[in-house]
Amino acid sequence: MFLWGTATAAYQIEGAVAEDGRGVSIWDTFTHEPGRTRDGQTGDVACDHYHRWREDVDLMQGLGVNAYRFSIAWPRVQPLGEGPANAKGLDFYERLVDALLEAGIQPVPTLFHWDLPQALEDRGGWLNREISERFAEYAAIVATRLADRVPLWITLNEPFVHMAFGYAMGVHAPGQALLTGALPAAHHQLLAHGLAVQALRAAGAGQVAVTNNCTPVWPASQQEPDLRAADAYDILHNRLFNDPILLGKYPDLSAYVPALDFVQDGDLDVIATPLDALGINYYNPTRIAAPTSEGLPFTDAGVTGYPTTAFGWPVVPDGLRELLTGLKARYGAALPPILITENGCSNDDTTTVDDEARIVFLDGHIAAMRQAMEEGVDVRGYFVWSLLDNFEWAEGYHQRFGLVHVDFATQRRTPKASYRWLREFLERQNTDT
Repeated sequence: MFLWGTATAAYQIEGAVAEDGRGVSIWDTFTHEPGRTRDGQTGDVACDHYHRWREDVDLMQGLGVNAYRFSIAWPRVQPLGEGPANAKGLDFYERLVDALLEAGIQPVPTLFHWDLPQALEDRGGWLNREISERFAEYAAIVATRLADRVPLWITLNEPFVHMAFGYAMGVHAPGQALLTGALPAAHHQLLAHGLAVQALRAAGAGQVAVTNNCTPVWPASQQEPDLRAADAYDILHNRLFNDPILLGKYPDLSAYVPALDFVQDGDLDVIATPLDALGINYYNPTRIAAPTSEGLPFTDAGVTGYPTTAFGWPVVPDGLRELLTGLKARYGAALPPILITENGCSNDDTTTVDDEARIVFLDGHIAAMRQAMEEGVDVRGYFVWSLLDNFEWAEGYHQRFGLVHVDFATQRRTPKASYRWLREFLERQNTDT
């Protein structure tokens, strides 16, 4: 069965940050520090999904999707990131899973979508190797409760973005700006992923995946400096998190660090524990030029000549085809089946639900995905980001990705034109099959 779904993340929609024993996450801390988010907005309430989840399941059932990718908040399950489970936290996710199954929707939980327990960050966060073992313990706790009803699990969401924005540039929680000093956070996320795959399977989980954010990398020119810079960026953004998982080795990182002294014997064997699927989040290509100053070995030259989303991201549907066929060419038989775990666009939907631009976006990207499938790429699912307008990290509530409009003052949900378009599209899929 091909999975047609939509996706969300816990901190972006749940709210209820201090209810039923939930602990403090790095995003709770970060958003309450002045100047960290646009207009000082926080996810304290977000979409109030913690209380309104039944309404949101009804919206998904009305949409006609057969899968829902959501994330489980680690601090809701383990308030301090270790120790016994918080029963009320697990109860919430069990109620959600059971309601999804009753509605004919496959639950696809992600165990980590950036909301690290603050207590673990206080001990070094992803820079501390110990966190990998804590994550595996957390994965086992959740799977022990839910593996009998959840057929597919995702360990991490976009570890590149979490490392780059959270630890290298400081624009996301936990707000550290370490540049290449953030690379241990990459390795420890990868190690945590591998240990979690093993823990999930030991607890009875069936299929396990990871979700990586990937981008086609375009050199600004065919001149050697730009080509070298593009290769260096491709290594950092794409290969750093795909090569160890799929090939059991790191790419050449000498442009960033002289040695990988944070890697210990046996780590790569754990990281390369076989997967059942690879999640891919795609939003846009990246155009790279030679560096213009000391520091990183590349410069983001910007993609021009295409329409843009409200976020300013270029809309390039064929980039998805290019990305997928490129992954197949690079990894060959080592590439597991692919799930498009996020694809969507921010639109100016503040006061309207007439989002024609999102319809054009989704139609073009689904067509590009199908073209890649015709070219031999094994794609088994497509999830629209996102079900709801939500808290968009450092942008607060200013970027709206939802198929459903949310009035954050009243929490009223209103399906947009794209919701109706996707519902009719999925009805046609069911008719055709």
